[in-house]
Amino acid sequence: MEPNVNNPRWTQRPEGSNWGDFGPDDQLGRLNLITPEKLKQGLSEVKEGKSFCLSLPLDYPGGTGLNPNRQPPILRPTLRRGKVNVNCLLGELDPGRTDVLSDDLAILHLQYSTQWDGLAHVGSMFDVHGDGVKQPVYYNGFVAGEDLIGPSEVADAGLNDSISSHSTSCAKALGIEHMASTCVQGRAAMIDLRAHYGDAPTLIGYDEMMRVLDTDGIEIEPGDIVCLHTGFADLVLGMNKQPDPAVLHHSCAGLDGRDSRLLQWITDSGLAAIAADNYAVEAFPAQGGDACCAALPLHEHCLFKLGVHLGELWQLTPLANWLRARGRYRFLLTAPPLRLPGAFASPVTPVATA
Repeated sequence: MEPNVNNPRWTQRPEGSNWGDFGPDDQLGRLNLITPEKLKQGLSEVKEGKSFCLSLPLDYPGGTGLNPNRQPPILRPTLRRGKVNVNCLLGELDPGRTDVLSDDLAILHLQYSTQWDGLAHVGSMFDVHGDGVKQPVYYNGFVAGEDLIGPSEVADAGLNDSISSHSTSCAKALGIEHMASTCVQGRAAMIDLRAHYGDAPTLIGYDEMMRVLDTDGIEIEPGDIVCLHTGFADLVLGMNKQPDPAVLHHSCAGLDGRDSRLLQWITDSGLAAIAADNYAVEAFPAQGGDACCAALPLHEHCLFKLGVHLGELWQLTPLANWLRARGRYRFLLTAPPLRLPGAFASPVTPVATA
C-alpha cells in the first residue's frame, strides 16, 4: 500500500492500484490513456471502411433468466394535453393542423443488455486512512454515501407503483457522463477466444490468454481497448428472447478473476478498457476464494483499483469472424455510453470500423 498525503479521501491506496496517478480527483481511470495519438492509430486501422454494430437489440437477452434484478426495457407513449401521444392527430388539439405525432418514454435497466460498467458500479471495503477501519469506497477513494448516494427506503428503488418523477440515486462522482465526455474512440484489438476454445465453458487464465495472443500474433499496447469474443452473445441471439440460463451459464469462455497473473497482465498491458460479449467478462461466480474475497475479483481489480471500464454483452461475432478471415485483429472503435449524469452504468451502441 502506497501512502498519499495530498488527497483528503485517502492516505493509502489499495495494493496494485493506480489511485492518484491521473490526479487526485480523476474520474476517468485508464481512459486517460486514449490520447489523440491512440485515436490516430485507430483511424489508421480503417482499411476498407466496413462498419459493424456491436450492440445486441436492447430487449435481449429477454426475460430475467440471466439476472432477476435486471428487466427488459419498457416503452410507453407520453401524454400530449391529456391525450395518448402516439399517432396523435394534432388537428384534434389545434384545428387545421395536419401533423400526426408520436412521442415515447423508456424505462431502462441500464445493464440489461449491451452495456458499459461505470466506475461507480463496483467498489470495495478498504482501509483508506490506515486506521484499521474499512469503509465502502470506489475508484480513487470516492466515498459511498457521500460521493455516491441512494435511497434508504425500498419503496424508492426498483420498479413499483410508487415511482416518482425524481431520481433517488446519483453518482456525484464517477458518473457515466464522464466516460461519455471522452467519446470512447480509439484503437481496439479483438482477442478471439471462441476461435480457440469453442463454446465450451472455459476458464481463461494467464496461460490460456498468452497462448491465444502468441498463436494469433496479437500485441496489446497501452491505450488499446481490448474486445473479447467468446460467442456468448451469439448464443443469446439464437434463443430469441427466451434464454435458457442452464445452457448459458455453462457455455463459452470467461476470464479467471482469481488468476493473479492474469490480473497483473491487465495492469502491465496498459489496456484502456475491456469489452466482452459474455455476461460479466469474468467467469461468474468466480471459482475459489473465501468470504474475505471479492465475489467479482476481476471487477474489483479493474473498476475499483485501476479505473478500467468493463463492457458486457456486446455482439462481437460478425466482426470477429470478419477480422479473422482477413488475418486482422485491430480496428477503430467508437463506443460512448449515454451522457446520463449520475448513472452507474449505461447501454451502449458500439460501432467498429475496419
